[in-house]
Amino acid sequence: MEVSEVFISCKKRVHYSRELMLEQPALVRVISGEMRIMAADRSFRFFAGDTVLFPRDQLARMSKLPLNGEPCVAISIVFRKERLEQYYKELKPLALRSHEPVVFADHPLLKSLFNSLDPYFELSDALPTDIAAFKVEEAIRVLRAVNPAADGLLGHFEAPGKLDLAQFMEQNFRFNLPLEKFAYLTGRSLTSFKKDFKRSFKQTPGRWLTQKRLELAHYQLAEQRRKPSEVFLDVGFEDFSHFSFAFKKQYGYPPSQVSLLPYI
Repeated sequence: MEVSEVFISCKKRVHYSRELMLEQPALVRVISGEMRIMAADRSFRFFAGDTVLFPRDQLARMSKLPLNGEPCVAISIVFRKERLEQYYKELKPLALRSHEPVVFADHPLLKSLFNSLDPYFELSDALPTDIAAFKVEEAIRVLRAVNPAADGLLGHFEAPGKLDLAQFMEQNFRFNLPLEKFAYLTGRSLTSFKKDFKRSFKQTPGRWLTQKRLELAHYQLAEQRRKPSEVFLDVGFEDFSHFSFAFKKQYGYPPSQVSLLPYI
């Protein structure tokens, strides 16, 4: 199903996403509540009035939390590759390619852009395609005018370059992705990824990922005294039963018994 390019989300309760890897850049304006983004090496917190442009092909987890009795409400604009290529076909980007989110200071042009979207969210159907295209192009123009650094995320279309595989995996093993995605993000085919992985870690990706995730889970259970139900998703397991089975196989006791071990 085709994803809307312009949409609003409303979370009245705390909502935790799993892995988030945007295939296109996305602009988010927080209307109320709080939004947290947790990447491999840092985290961000955004509140009402904050506007941020997220890059594509970056791993993160998102949390949406009510605040001061108000739900987390956010307006999002997704920039599809074909629209960006059409816009930039005769333009030179104003900034080099970047993988860093761009946080925008409040600006009258941003207020005008998002205020103009309010009436459309009263529609029972999705925003008409021609109007969505118009609003997306308006958003590109506004972002470039407010902060040219936006071009570093919007105006470049190449696939990820070849990265240091060992460093990338050490930073991102907690994200539960298929190997094809890990391969893509490190700039490799799946065959090359598996070959380079074996050379770097002397074992298969599946075994290494399981071991690293279990080690992190054990640390969080034993040292941070977290609950098993809080840990399994954070360290990259798909479901609790698989986590419990793998944990007991590795350590000889289930994760629920870690809290009973002496605390040193």
